[in-house]
Amino acid sequence: MLQLITRQPRRMLMTLDAVGGVWRYAMDLAMALAQQGVEIIFAGFGPQPNQAQCREAQAIGVLLWSDLPLDWTSESAEDLRDVPRAIAQMARQYGVDLVHLNLPTQAAGLAVDCPVVAVSHSCVTTWFAWVRGQGLPSGWDWHFDLNRHGLMTADAIVTPSQAQADLLARCYGPIGPIAVVHNAVRDDDHQMPTQRQNAVIAAGRWWDEGKNAATLDAVAARIDLPVLAAGSCRSPQGDCFTFTHARELGELAGGQVRALLRTSQIFVSPSIYEPFGLAALEAAHAGTPMVLADIPTYRELWDGAALFALPHDPDGFAEAIARLATDARLRRRLVARARVRARGFTPERQAAAMLALYGGLMTRAQLNTHGG
Repeated sequence: MLQLITRQPRRMLMTLDAVGGVWRYAMDLAMALAQQGVEIIFAGFGPQPNQAQCREAQAIGVLLWSDLPLDWTSESAEDLRDVPRAIAQMARQYGVDLVHLNLPTQAAGLAVDCPVVAVSHSCVTTWFAWVRGQGLPSGWDWHFDLNRHGLMTADAIVTPSQAQADLLARCYGPIGPIAVVHNAVRDDDHQMPTQRQNAVIAAGRWWDEGKNAATLDAVAARIDLPVLAAGSCRSPQGDCFTFTHARELGELAGGQVRALLRTSQIFVSPSIYEPFGLAALEAAHAGTPMVLADIPTYRELWDGAALFALPHDPDGFAEAIARLATDARLRRRLVARARVRARGFTPERQAAAMLALYGGLMTRAQLNTHGG
């Protein structure tokens, strides 16, 4: 009789990019996995990482990089033709026993002899559906086709929230079970400041329409507190946003953003589209009271632990900020609730959930190999 042993990967390949939140996700998850004995091979695509990013990744595992593009920076599916081949070559070169993809399109056409997990952090199809309430523009159908192909090809699909899983199912139809594994951030700094500056902090890629920079700027014109906007205002493709009332800080290192969160009075996020929202989680860890857009993801994660305003209602945001700024008891109550909630979103819990998923896939592959 065949004896099945549920096991974790010995060595796994994880794709990533250096442009957005996937980098932070990959680093925190990979560090927690490495602490459980998993060897990590990072396979990067798109714009090159900076030196600090390279050092961070190399302290955890092996960092490989390809100049092949990301799906959301590409003009056609043809631009991505060589991506699965490159992933398969790296997987064979390092003898990995599991592949973790942070872009499901990378699974389309991928031929490897091990389980494949596709994590859907975001995609063009769900972005247009939620941000603009419409389907893809003419000529963009290949995004839908390639992403659905990848989702159907992968052995498991993961999303960071139930809200995003529901949106994914709504946009793509039957694609199989979707596992929800919440994102996490590492809370290494437990020191709370004795005094906070009278400022509102926001963080995001402000060139992305889904982050709703226009509402944030309108809020800044309506309140007395300065609004600090951390994050890039120009995309790799040249899309940009210029703040008129909020103070643009530009792209900052993670430690700088966390320092601002610890010393600012209020965190605000007017995002229309957030599959998870790592900045809000970092604000909760920092003990910074939050005013969030009233969208399904934020309600799922932070209901009862933050104040909410409709995404396109700058007056509503301004009123909520004023309420927090003048009510110390309310701030303390929301901070306490948010910090309790945040303790459930740790890299260790995330890694445990992913290891359970990986183990189930590897057991199934073992059974299939032996003809069970």
